[in-house]
Amino acid sequence: MQARVNWVEDVMFVAESGSGHAVVIDGAPEGGGRNMGMRPMELVALGVASCSSYDVVTILRKARQKITRCEARVSAERADAVPAVFEAIHMHFRIAGENLSEAQVARAVELSAEKYCSASITLKKGGVKITHDYEIVEETR
Repeated sequence: MQARVNWVEDVMFVAESGSGHAVVIDGAPEGGGRNMGMRPMELVALGVASCSSYDVVTILRKARQKITRCEARVSAERADAVPAVFEAIHMHFRIAGENLSEAQVARAVELSAEKYCSASITLKKGGVKITHDYEIVEETR
């Protein structure tokens, strides 16, 4: 994997992935930024949630579940010291679809957490407590 981060000004950067996608990273005004992009640690939390979401959707589709929506709500706790590392991350999945099997949803979330999500497993090995739960929601039209 290759990527690059280019400094723009103050504490603003543009990060570009090896696949050619870019994201703006910036700090809060009290930290010298202009609030023009996400914070680096927000990207880490979103990386974990998107990695796990990718797994959950893929596993459910392979299980022939008719999933129509998957939302991962992330909450994270950081140390109150420098460095302000993550101490805990919780992901709450809200999954909608047609006649979803609760057992299949539970299995997909568990497989992602324990076997497939490289991002969350990497952080777990570094001592971050990562938890998850889910709910199956009715699709509203």
